[in-house]
Amino acid sequence: MDMFDKINEMYDRKREIELGGGDARIEKQHEKGKLTARERIELLLDEGTFVEINPFITHRTTDFGMDKQVGPGDGVVTGFGKVNGRNVYLFAQDFTVFGGALGEMHAKKIAAVMDLAAKNGTPFIGINDSGGARIQEGVLSLDGYGHIFYRNAIYSGVIPQISVIMGPCAGGAVYSPAITDFILMVDKTSQMFITGPKVIETVTGEKISSEGLGGSKVHNSISGNAHFRAPSEHESIEQIRRLLSYLPQSNKEKAPKYPKPEGDDYRPDIIDYVPIEPTKAYDVRKVVEQVVDEGSFMEVQAEFAKNIVVGFARIGGESVGLVCNQPKALAGGLDIDSSDKAARFIRTCDAFNIPIITFEDVSGFFPGVKQEHGGIIRHGAKILYAYSEATVPKITVILRKAYGGAYVALNSKSIGADLVFAWPNAEIAVMGAAGAANIIFAGEIAKSEDPEATRAAKIEEYKEKFANPYVAASRGMVDDVIDPRDTRIKLIQALDMLDKKEESRPKKKHGNIPL
Repeated sequence: MDMFDKINEMYDRKREIELGGGDARIEKQHEKGKLTARERIELLLDEGTFVEINPFITHRTTDFGMDKQVGPGDGVVTGFGKVNGRNVYLFAQDFTVFGGALGEMHAKKIAAVMDLAAKNGTPFIGINDSGGARIQEGVLSLDGYGHIFYRNAIYSGVIPQISVIMGPCAGGAVYSPAITDFILMVDKTSQMFITGPKVIETVTGEKISSEGLGGSKVHNSISGNAHFRAPSEHESIEQIRRLLSYLPQSNKEKAPKYPKPEGDDYRPDIIDYVPIEPTKAYDVRKVVEQVVDEGSFMEVQAEFAKNIVVGFARIGGESVGLVCNQPKALAGGLDIDSSDKAARFIRTCDAFNIPIITFEDVSGFFPGVKQEHGGIIRHGAKILYAYSEATVPKITVILRKAYGGAYVALNSKSIGADLVFAWPNAEIAVMGAAGAANIIFAGEIAKSEDPEATRAAKIEEYKEKFANPYVAASRGMVDDVIDPRDTRIKLIQALDMLDKKEESRPKKKHGNIPL
């Protein structure tokens, strides 16, 4: 046998590995509306850039007939490549081999490529399609998960970690994605749950389908575990490619800057979207669209806790994170879910050097026994903590209302905002004028010959004295009262001014955020 024979043997072995579980299983994968691991990688990465690592690894289990089973690549494909010209590391579980179940060597492959991603300061993407731990390998599978969880945790905030769920993911298979920065799901073919429907029925008697228990809609709208969902795998992969464009390669860099769009930054139509009356609803996303570079807003967790809108965009070509009250839902008040959603997003932006811009129109923290008993104090405190802890540029624009503790929590000067702008119609106060007047002037109103007329007069008096931005501006809590139509211009100037911002915090192991 000469060298050419050896080379041909190598290629034969590689072709066998690339076939995974074989043509029949690949066909079954396609029948379910799912791509194979390698097809997903090919779709995600720039053409011709994928470099595979450890293709020849396979399991070494002999129990339960495993010695007779061949598992090409041990059910996972790992390697690196480029997305839009920038390096990424990744793994893609192969459902055609052992149902993508994780065993000892499968986990070793993933851990190895995660370490390379961290050493090179490069985003890491996990394409998950796994039935969970490989039962035949017992505790070795559980140990394998532990090695992955550990790396997810210690590399958190160091490199962006993105998980896409492209099949049934159960048990330990869902905890690794849960630690990563973003989770994407696909309609009808993605599920996540700790225990599947059959186990639940056996233990509790409850009957539910896999989709009803842990489908993409459930996790995007009810549990809040996922950040994006898409109708197909192709569209989900496009979401990953777009998401990466807003993120830096690691915490040592800033996100890539795009050219500033040409045209006038003055926005005459913006005043049409925010009613003067503090109780009238509107869609804050219309305001966002007027301020950011055209078509650049990418909303995160759009279906969960709709009373707050968060997402990435570009302003003057610069990547920013937006946190916006949404008056269309719960009057824009803050509740448990929206507090969690905002706090996590703020910390993600801070970890990766992305400036945070807050559009504020908040009536307060949402009242009620359910909220109080559910821990709104603890959950609401997460927003205070996240903004206070963040050292990236932090800018607030008060669009209309800023009442009470919610005003303080939403990036006020007192908790570290670099710049606070207010529109001239803004009301910055402990509470709304009607409520405040009823408390402050209760005696006068009660004794009045015409209580309703007196109440109306006192409400107007309170509005004139306190429900405007100028009292706060006179004390330095608002840096400037601006023409709404100049909002984009002011934000471009502010981002430029804060471009080199550096701010340190007391040395510590880590803080203790109320979780």
